[in-house]
Amino acid sequence: MSDTLQDRRRLLIATSGVGVIAAAATAVPFVASLTPSERARAAGAPVEADVSALAAGEMMTVEWRGKPVWILRRTAEMMSSLDGHDARLADPESNEPQQPDYASNRHRSVNPEFLVVIGICTHLGCSPSEKFTEGAASGMGEDWPGGFFCPCHGSIFDLSGRVFRGQPAPTNLEVPPYKWLSDSVVLIGEDAHSATA
Repeated sequence: MSDTLQDRRRLLIATSGVGVIAAAATAVPFVASLTPSERARAAGAPVEADVSALAAGEMMTVEWRGKPVWILRRTAEMMSSLDGHDARLADPESNEPQQPDYASNRHRSVNPEFLVVIGICTHLGCSPSEKFTEGAASGMGEDWPGGFFCPCHGSIFDLSGRVFRGQPAPTNLEVPPYKWLSDSVVLIGEDAHSATA
């Protein structure tokens, strides 16, 4: 084989090698740009909440995906207030497909003592306020069982986040996917049925 032919072969191999390296150098940033950023991953990541310091009758708020998630530790009286007003509710058993199956019950939760809901009205996205006191003392009327009131357009929800009939809000407050990691720590954004919600 002549020296010229060998030089051409070396030049072809070297040029091909440089081309492969250039293609890889171009492809890596492009492929990396298709993966979510750390900030985007964090925005959708599950959030742990420690409820050990939450007293009965108190509520805490944590943020998940930029939304307020309420965790209410209900008292025995709050639990008993969930009975007796089903006829006044739009969806008392939470049959609308807006939450996990474990929220399709009157207490709308895995553990009846704890309500976990997204604190955004299903009408126009306002944030309802707490109206936990029952009866006239709440300013909501004699027959008020306790719950939440959205001051923007007047929607009312009971202590399970179930909307009353005839309200602007079309559905109950949304229950996010969640699971209990222990008796005092809840993971919001992931449940037993999905790796990531």
